Amino acid sequence: MSEMDELKRVLDLEPIEENLFRGISTAEPTRRIFGGQVVAQALTAAYKTIGAGICHSLQSYFIRQGDPSRPVLYQVERSRDGRSFMTRRVIAIQKGEQIFNMACSFQLPEDGYDHQEAMPPAPPPLSVPDDDERWRAAFTNDPEALRRLDRPSPIELRQVDPVALRDPKPLAANQVVWVRARGSLGEGVAVNQVLLAYASDYSLLGTGMRPHGVNWLSGVQTASLDHILWFHRPTDFSKWHLYVMDSPSASGARGFNRGLIYREDGVLVASAAQEGLIRPPRR
Repeated sequence: MSEMDELKRVLDLEPIEENLFRGISTAEPTRRIFGGQVVAQALTAAYKTIGAGICHSLQSYFIRQGDPSRPVLYQVERSRDGRSFMTRRVIAIQKGEQIFNMACSFQLPEDGYDHQEAMPPAPPPLSVPDDDERWRAAFTNDPEALRRLDRPSPIELRQVDPVALRDPKPLAANQVVWVRARGSLGEGVAVNQVLLAYASDYSLLGTGMRPHGVNWLSGVQTASLDHILWFHRPTDFSKWHLYVMDSPSASGARGFNRGLIYREDGVLVASAAQEGLIRPPRR
C-alpha cells in the first residue's frame, strides 16, 4: 500500500451515528498520534455535516496524547447554520476522554475585495534536497537509527535551510520549506484543505527551536498545544507549495510559530499559527 493509499484509508472516517464518526491511525508504530492527522480527521468529520460551505478557518487544541493503537471517536456539534456562515465544534475522544477539540467555520462562496502578501523568493523545489535524502545521508552509518527514523510519509518536504540533524547550531527563527502531497486524493476544495491541514503540522513547531541550536533528536520534549488555520484560496495540494514560517517568541517552555502557505505560482492559499511545548532536556 502506498503512502497516499494509507492516508486515504486514515481519512475515510466511519459513520457511527448521527454526527459521530470513527477514525483510525496510520499503521506505523508510534508513541502518539501525529497532530496533523487529528486536525485532518476532525476537519473531515465537520465536512460530513456541511452542505455547500467551504471551511475558511479552524482553531484547535491538543488536550491529551492520542494512542495510535486505538480508534478515535469524532463527535460533531452543529453550532449554527446561517445563510452565509456555518459553525461546527468537533470533539475527539479516546478512552472516554477528550484528546482534542476544534471549532471551525464554513462560508458559502462569494466575491469580495482581494489582496495578499507577496511570496518571498526561494530556490526551485527540485533544486533543494528531499528531507528523506538528508535523513539517509546523516544516518548512513547507523542503520538501526535509520530504521527507526526513516518512515515513509505521504507528504514530501524539502527544507531550504535545514537545521543539521547531528550537532545542530543556532539559526534564525524563520524557515522556508517546499511541501506537497505525494499524490492526489481528488480535485475537490474540501479534500485538498484536509491534505493541507494534515501537512501544516510538519516543520511548524521546529521553527521555534532553531535559535536555540536544538532539534527533534536533542532530547527536547515537544508537543503541539494548539493549531490554527485560515484557508484563503482553493489549491491542489498535490502540487508544490512554499511554507514560509517564523517564530516571534519562545518563553515558558512554549514556542509560538506562524506560517504562510503559497502555491508555487505565488498565490497565498492559507495561513497557520501554532504554540507548542519545547521543554529543554533535563540535565
